[in-house]
Amino acid sequence: MKNRRDIPTLSNEELFSLCKKEEQPVCFGELYRRYIPMIYGLCLKYLADKTDAQDAVMDLFEEVSQKIKRYDIQNFHTWLYSVVKNHCLLRLRKAKQSFFVNMDDTIMENGDFFTLLDKEKSSEEESALMLCMNELGEEQRKSIEYFYYENKSYADIVSITGYTLEKVKSYIQNGKRNLKNCITRVLKMQ
Repeated sequence: MKNRRDIPTLSNEELFSLCKKEEQPVCFGELYRRYIPMIYGLCLKYLADKTDAQDAVMDLFEEVSQKIKRYDIQNFHTWLYSVVKNHCLLRLRKAKQSFFVNMDDTIMENGDFFTLLDKEKSSEEESALMLCMNELGEEQRKSIEYFYYENKSYADIVSITGYTLEKVKSYIQNGKRNLKNCITRVLKMQ
């Protein structure tokens, strides 16, 4: 272990290495402190409320300190960005059950189509969704099911499936596009 006075002089990579190797809380605390501006900014961007963003930063401290021990992280900055984003999206998803937030269609990936979480689908849309889910490749189907139906984060899906983070993101993105195209096609035939 390095001398405590040396810790602020270490690079982010050196601190991360010490966090993984020696599991020193003081190293993790210093590393997290350095990333708080990014974490807070990202939380504020997604949650759009200062108090909620501050709460998320505190929640993430505990979450990240636990996850950092379980995952093989190659790039801490990129991994942390994904964890923060997924945490905020999960908070929004949970809050969505309580109230409706009107978002501009230009922000939403699927525009005015529909999302996999919509509760009010017609029986035709529901059967089209089920048919099209079965037409997806296994990787896309699994990734979409974990993300939308089981509320798993990208990191959780990586851990469960063994896919890389980039692959999980790609499977979800491409799967959603394939679902949209398939459902549109199926509904036009009815």
